[in-house]
Amino acid sequence: METQKISVKKIAMNYGLILGLASVLLSVVVYVMGQHLERPLWASLLGLGIMAAIIVYGLKAYKYENEGFLSLGEALKVGLAISLIAGIISALYNFVFISFIEPDFVNQMIDISREQMLESNPSMTEEQMEMGLSISRKMMSPGIMSAMAVIFTLFIGFIFSLVAGLIMKQNRPEY
Repeated sequence: METQKISVKKIAMNYGLILGLASVLLSVVVYVMGQHLERPLWASLLGLGIMAAIIVYGLKAYKYENEGFLSLGEALKVGLAISLIAGIISALYNFVFISFIEPDFVNQMIDISREQMLESNPSMTEEQMEMGLSISRKMMSPGIMSAMAVIFTLFIGFIFSLVAGLIMKQNRPEY
């Protein structure tokens, strides 16, 4: 039983680090292309594809080290551990990005939100707009955005782990 815990830890560290670095690399590419404010659809889909692939490879590695067996619970544990490590790495990058690399990012996003609010509801009063934007400012603080990144990564990781675990499941025979 002890070897399984070591196996989960090793696989989660390796694949979580790979996923976290891949996510950071994708964010850097989007930033260098000047599309960090729009967050294009292709970047989101590519990020989800990379996440799914790395979680599946992590589950395959675990299954291989576990003599070809993988329960749904183990798949969820491994997938969530990979996602947690990747989410922490991504959150740290986002915190550094918002705090140091692009300190005006939040203000730029607030300006975009203001424009979108005016487009969707031109009759909105200034008071209503400021109330909505003040909530947006609070939600876009580096700490909250980092926490949301980890939560989102865990949620998506859970979904991918669940689906992959159901497909790859191979329980040990009980005899």
